[in-house]
Amino acid sequence: MTADLISRARTGDGEAFRALTEPYRRELHVHCYRMLGSVQDAEDAVQDTLVAAWQGLGGFGERASIRTWLYRIATNTCLNAVRALRRRPAKAWDIPGVQPPEPTRLGEIPWLGPYPDSLLEGALNVPVGPEARYEQTESISLAFVAALQALPPRQLAVLILRDVLGFHADEVAGMLDTTVPSVNSALSRARRRMHDEREELRHQDSPAAGSPAEEAIVARFVRAYQSADIAALVELFTDDIFISMPPLPLEYLGREPANRFFELLLMPTRRYRLIPTRANGQPAFGAYVLTPEGDYRATGLFAAALSGDRIRALTRFETGDFAWFGLPQSLPAQ
Repeated sequence: MTADLISRARTGDGEAFRALTEPYRRELHVHCYRMLGSVQDAEDAVQDTLVAAWQGLGGFGERASIRTWLYRIATNTCLNAVRALRRRPAKAWDIPGVQPPEPTRLGEIPWLGPYPDSLLEGALNVPVGPEARYEQTESISLAFVAALQALPPRQLAVLILRDVLGFHADEVAGMLDTTVPSVNSALSRARRRMHDEREELRHQDSPAAGSPAEEAIVARFVRAYQSADIAALVELFTDDIFISMPPLPLEYLGREPANRFFELLLMPTRRYRLIPTRANGQPAFGAYVLTPEGDYRATGLFAAALSGDRIRALTRFETGDFAWFGLPQSLPAQ
């Protein structure tokens, strides 16, 4: 079947090419997201990958599988993109007349974006090699993807291909046009840099997705936020709550800084709405505020990482990715 599709696609049969590549599209999208940290950049990279595959099908020697060949193209497409994307500057605070609280620190990953769980369906149940070290769900979490973005590009690619997807070292060497010793060296350095992040993730006791425990935390968060009850909101946080807000570099660590942040964000005199969704395997919320015109305007998207019955991290994103989550930019007043 595959040989027939390849033969037909080489003659210019677009339907045959789609049948050949479509089974891998979603997992390639997740792969590009892990490398680039942005759902839109991942979409662009997948489109470029498929164009390159279509144009290069005549040179496909069938020494590797179609899946491996597509991963080779996608990985190198992302490597070509990642260096330019990482030069994007952090966004400056742009609310006139409002001074943000003094941050605990300034983040270095301003391009990180959320990934809708709706796009993960069928993308995580992929065949992985026996040498894979990470669970697929673990490797899509915001904390993990953020840690990946701090790796040098070559180490980033090697760690994903080897430890997330389980490709053999010789396969990865072929994908990256390098040697097995070079792959092993890059992997060793990447593992050392990722070690602390992985140990922290392993010790988090997060409730299962969709469980009553998770739903209870979500309900409490929604109630506190929509009523601008900052005390109830902060009560939900762990002592070491971490708040970030890419593309702004401001980061806040601990309950007191979190309290100051939400005192700025929420005002008791205004009305708010949260629309629950999911991002990166964790609860997320589209946030809206009532405008003088009488509708609710989108103000940001929160993704929450849980630990026990508390929230240990909140990442606030801007509204540019709302469409990927099926969220509108405005809602009618109720």
